[in-house]
Amino acid sequence: MENLKIKLFADGADLAEMTKLYCNPRIVGFTTNPTLMRRAGISDYVAFAQEVLRVIPDRPVSFEVFADELDEIERQARVIATWGSNVNVKIPVTNTRGQFTGPVISALSRDGIVLNVTAIMSVDQVREVAATLHAGTLAIISVFAGRIADTGVDPVPHMIACRRELAKRPKAELLWASPRELLNVFHAQEAGCDIITATPDILAKLAFVGKDLDEYSLETVQMFHRDATQSGFQIPTE
Repeated sequence: MENLKIKLFADGADLAEMTKLYCNPRIVGFTTNPTLMRRAGISDYVAFAQEVLRVIPDRPVSFEVFADELDEIERQARVIATWGSNVNVKIPVTNTRGQFTGPVISALSRDGIVLNVTAIMSVDQVREVAATLHAGTLAIISVFAGRIADTGVDPVPHMIACRRELAKRPKAELLWASPRELLNVFHAQEAGCDIITATPDILAKLAFVGKDLDEYSLETVQMFHRDATQSGFQIPTE
């Protein structure tokens, strides 16, 4: 774990889980989105955000706009930015009609609002976003590497190419989003990403890093035996 330099963000909308992860110094930021919040049964966006920021007052937390018209996206973003000094405002790279949100990104970044530009997939999108960012303002570029992998494309060289597109924006950090397994943390670091955001189930597997594989093998055999015994399985003699 000493060789792990990439920043670890926790992705979710379970306040109890977020509170627990806040106690882990390895987790240096948090992300959420409307889909995760809906799955968690959240109905009051602002109340939830305020409670999160009460619990997590001093690490970056990303909250996403949910408007679809560019002017309303900008309005929501400016409101969200006032919720706390540690708030990063998530802006999707396009609206639901595929319209690039570049003008909004440019205006907000120019005014010093720290954005998390999200739902990015292609290298071209990273290039376009980089061109809209103000060079002096921090930003996060969230590329959904896990979803890219779901299409059969190796995300590591893809993310390396994304990293190159951000060369002229040193204050823009590249984030590996939607990881599918713990190994993706190391893939992200290999690709030069600054951040990876992962759900609690993936982050929990950090405890296995460096584990002796023979020991792990024995524990697996013991698990199978224990579960078979506790289930009362029997194979009758003929």
